Amino acid sequence: MSNSGNGSGEFVPEITAFTCVYCGYMSADTAGALRFTYPANVKLIRLPCTGKVDVRYILQAFEHGADGVYVVACPIGNCHHVHGNERAVKRIEYAKKLLDDIGIGGERLDIVFTSGGMGGTFANAARQMTERIKKIGPNPLKSVREVCE
Repeated sequence: MSNSGNGSGEFVPEITAFTCVYCGYMSADTAGALRFTYPANVKLIRLPCTGKVDVRYILQAFEHGADGVYVVACPIGNCHHVHGNERAVKRIEYAKKLLDDIGIGGERLDIVFTSGGMGGTFANAARQMTERIKKIGPNPLKSVREVCE
């Protein structure tokens, strides 16, 4: 399976970004409103709070073909649900260990803190994650899925 979305055969990673409905999603919206460009390969999934990011959701994103996943959370100390982003940090750390243990790689997962007006920060995070995953390569589960199909 060639994961190329640009017709050149270049690997274009599929990135899933879990965002809270407050700062995370608003920063993505601000990026669009201010016409900051970021890769179209980033798919947003809105959650009430990043504290709701369950390890199962992260693993399922990889299982369903994501090459990289990141969480866009409110700044530490500024969560609309008080400690949700702190819970997300702990879950991300745990999920990274699991991803390393099962051979997918914890470096495919990250968390970014941004406020609603920081569209540039959101766009930069999307570009950086895309570049990081391009260097790492496709999700190893994709080759397993191809064999099974």
